[in-house]
Amino acid sequence: MRITPEPTMRRLPHYLHFLKRQMENGVEKISSTIIAQALSLDSTQVRKDLEYTGVKGKPKTGFFVKELINAILEFLTWTTRRDAFVVGAGNLGSAMLGYNRFRDYGLHFVAAFDSDESKIGTKIYDTPIFSIDKIPSMAQQMQITVGVLTVPAQAAQEVADLLIKGGIKAIWNFAPTYIKAPKEVVIENHQFTESLAALTRKMVEVDFHLLKKE
Repeated sequence: MRITPEPTMRRLPHYLHFLKRQMENGVEKISSTIIAQALSLDSTQVRKDLEYTGVKGKPKTGFFVKELINAILEFLTWTTRRDAFVVGAGNLGSAMLGYNRFRDYGLHFVAAFDSDESKIGTKIYDTPIFSIDKIPSMAQQMQITVGVLTVPAQAAQEVADLLIKGGIKAIWNFAPTYIKAPKEVVIENHQFTESLAALTRKMVEVDFHLLKKE
C-alpha cells in the first residue's frame, strides 16, 4: 500500500463536500478542472489527489460524480463503522456527541467519560456517561479503537494513557496540548489556537497588502 501524502488526505474531504453539492444539484459528470476552479486549486493537483482513490477520469467527460463520491468515501474508510469513546463531557465533548453528521463518516460515539460525579450515570444526546477509570476495561470489552479527547490540558496525557491501555489505536486530540503515545497509536492533534493564529495573522497580512495597493 502506497503512503498517501497528508495534504492529499486533507483535500479529499473538500472534494467530497463539493461533489455532494453538485450531485444534489443534478450534476452527473464533472472534470478535475471544474473541481479545481471551484476550490481555487491547480487542476493537475486535483487529478493527482483523485488518482489515490483508484478512480480515473475519462478524456473530455471527466468523472462520474456518484462514482467519485463513493470512491473517496471508500478510500477514507468512511463507509466502515467505527465505534468511538469521547473523554470529557464538557461543552466541546457534549457538542461532538450532539453532532449526528459524524455518523455519515462512519464515526459512532457509543460512550463518553468524565471525572465529574454529577455527570456520571447520566446521558448526553442518548450517549451514556461513565467514570474515566472504566475506560480501559470498557474499551477492551467493546473493542473500541478510536478515542476523542476533549479534556483540559493537564489531564490529557493521563487520559490518553488509559485509552492506550484499553487498546485504542487512534486518538483525536482536542486538548490544548500534545500527547505522547507509542508509534503504533495514531495521534491527530486538533489545536483550535493554531487555526485561530492562522486566521488572525492572515487577516492582518491581507489588510496590509490591500493598504499597499491603495
